[in-house]
Amino acid sequence: MLKAVRIGGMLAALSGCAAPAPQSCSPGFGSPLLLFDLYFGAAIPRRGDLTEPEWRQFIDDTIAVNLPVGFTVFDAGGGWMNPVTHKTTREATKVLLAALPDTPASFDAIDRIRSAYQLRFQQQRVGMTVEHVCGSF
Repeated sequence: MLKAVRIGGMLAALSGCAAPAPQSCSPGFGSPLLLFDLYFGAAIPRRGDLTEPEWRQFIDDTIAVNLPVGFTVFDAGGGWMNPVTHKTTREATKVLLAALPDTPASFDAIDRIRSAYQLRFQQQRVGMTVEHVCGSF
């Protein structure tokens, strides 16, 4: 009985992760898109913070190549808890916004950007949020 309750509880919890129904947009509000927000920490381990020339180079050779239709970047500040040490640090952050079609190619492009930043700048994570939106450009 306890096992059945656990399985039922797990299924109920996972139901919140199910793919949402296809979104439709009201006339005049554009087409369904996914809005990706990526958070790139600027604190680089064992050296100083990310420099503006490094960031511009990353935009040119990685972000623009993977998102040729367009994107927005801006500076921010924030905090992040290291999952290993459980210590929260505050650091400068670069934020990338990209409104893309809900396709595997979009997810692949975002994944390439995140992976490249993590590898190049020795980051444990590049934070990401994704939401369904309507838009036109």
